[in-house]
Amino acid sequence: MERLQKVIASCGITSRRKAEQLILDGRVKVNNVVVKEMGEKVSSKDKIEVDGVLLQKSEKIYYLLNKPRGVISSVEDDKGRKTVIDLIETDKRIYPVGRLDYDTTGLLLLTNDGAFANILMHPHHEIEKVYIAKVRGIMKKEAIQALKTGVLIEGKTKKASRVKLRKVNKDTNTSMVEIIIHEGENHQVKNMLSAVGHEVLKLKRERVGIFTLGTLKSGEYRKLTPKEVQIIYSLENKK
Repeated sequence: MERLQKVIASCGITSRRKAEQLILDGRVKVNNVVVKEMGEKVSSKDKIEVDGVLLQKSEKIYYLLNKPRGVISSVEDDKGRKTVIDLIETDKRIYPVGRLDYDTTGLLLLTNDGAFANILMHPHHEIEKVYIAKVRGIMKKEAIQALKTGVLIEGKTKKASRVKLRKVNKDTNTSMVEIIIHEGENHQVKNMLSAVGHEVLKLKRERVGIFTLGTLKSGEYRKLTPKEVQIIYSLENKK
């Protein structure tokens, strides 16, 4: 037996919190009876409907992709460009967890498990995202401190939990910088580095939480292990 909201979320149609709201709003039926209170538990034999639509459980799948440059982080693209979905051989409907820019490379997770994706993206869990950026100019200590203290982007203060200068090249006037953030807003790393006077020339995401690229080459992917999935779900239980 599992909690009703967890079962709804596991079907990939919404997060667990939104599933709870669906129940409170009277939009969920179990065996043709409307359920409007938390605490209901169901089994695999129960018939669950949301807004009159019968839920169909599907096998949950999880992939880790080393995204190449020039690929869109979406299910489809109206301009006909290659998407991350095109790179993975599966007959299941999957989608990326968050996104990487068209010209950004590195680690991207894809799944059909809405609850899993929500845990990874929820700011409460403060999951680390590690990026390596090649930027124009030689980065100074003042810029590193500003990134850690916080820079203003579109009226909001954004800061890195860690910034490390990996390498400088005076001949090309460039720097390699490691930057760790907990959020994942569009263009956030690029905007933060631009705010301290450094244009991003190349950007790669090397780690998300427990996940690393390992030996995956650009364009390669692997399935997550059951243990890795379990670790992410354990974060929800710590809330």
